[in-house]
Amino acid sequence: MSPPNTPETLPPGAARLAHSPHSPHSTHSADASASPLIGWDIGGAHVKASLLEGGTVTAIGQWPTPLWKGLGHLDEAVQAACARWPQFAHARHAVTMTAEMTDLFPDREAGVRALCERLAALLGPAVRFYAGEAGWLAADAAAAHWQAVASANWIATASLVAQRLPEAVLVDIGSTTTDLIPIRDHRPVPLGRSDAARLASGELVYLGVVRSPLCALARRIRFRGTAYNVMNEFFATTADVFRLSAELDPAHDHYAPADDGARDEAGSRLRLARMIGHDARDASAEEWRTFALRWRAQMLAEIRRNLARVLRHSGLPATAPLVAAGCGAFLVRDLAAQLGHRCIDFDALAAVAADCADWARVCAPSVAVAQLAANPDTPCWS
Repeated sequence: MSPPNTPETLPPGAARLAHSPHSPHSTHSADASASPLIGWDIGGAHVKASLLEGGTVTAIGQWPTPLWKGLGHLDEAVQAACARWPQFAHARHAVTMTAEMTDLFPDREAGVRALCERLAALLGPAVRFYAGEAGWLAADAAAAHWQAVASANWIATASLVAQRLPEAVLVDIGSTTTDLIPIRDHRPVPLGRSDAARLASGELVYLGVVRSPLCALARRIRFRGTAYNVMNEFFATTADVFRLSAELDPAHDHYAPADDGARDEAGSRLRLARMIGHDARDASAEEWRTFALRWRAQMLAEIRRNLARVLRHSGLPATAPLVAAGCGAFLVRDLAAQLGHRCIDFDALAAVAADCADWARVCAPSVAVAQLAANPDTPCWS
């Protein structure tokens, strides 16, 4: 699969994509189940989409979409998918979202309503919104039942995992957040459903491998044998850490650094040095890499503390595997090794083409909603 691209700009005034009157977007389609299906995960920082054909995900795309700056960025991402995939004109669409949390909207209800309205205009009548246990809803119903639709993407991923495994913990470490979802008896069994409840239970950790500010990870940190207070400023992000550890794939490194500087090792060393009042020239490249690994350890320890809490309240056995998803899936393998659990990559549980495996981990919720929507036992377009 070609790497994600920067979204193309819509023509001035464009809002809705054209649909053929003979495509499955028509409510009179004779065999909608035979048409392609696109699963969408609408986040506040990225839009992710998975193209499902014949029961298998054959292509995946991801576009940076800073929706706090306006819904035009959503239009651009949808237009980019339309331009990339000729199948778009004949596709059905299954949507999940977390973008209602962005500060573009006064509250989550307004966010869900605005996103449903915009996506219905962009994608046409053959779009359904994932509402977790409530199933699939058309745009009007989704807006009315906004609490079931809001931030449900993790339920989709966990539900697909639960179809494949009787017991597990889904660990999805993304660019901004980490989801820790226990699965027992082939069912997701989180303590919390809303973001607020999951923050309380430890099932949602606001740390990711790209956008998290480093000052959120530690109050004091050691460098060259001396402990320093951390500057509580937006000087550096976790992307700087994982550039220096050589673990952050450049294809996932979309956002400008804290200083709008270079997304390279030299720029990352400069920003990490600022966190403790130093300049990059004060130490060698290897010393700054060692310092980055200390920040990495801080992040891993915080996720591990929350994972231990989730494992305790879930009652899962010690043999339960961790399912690794997200662009930070490499950290899940470390967690599994530390805790003595088996690690299974999400793509091993999903029906995806071989060349989509890596992207299926990164874009797991979009893969999940596509496959859940295509399941004949859970009809979307009845």
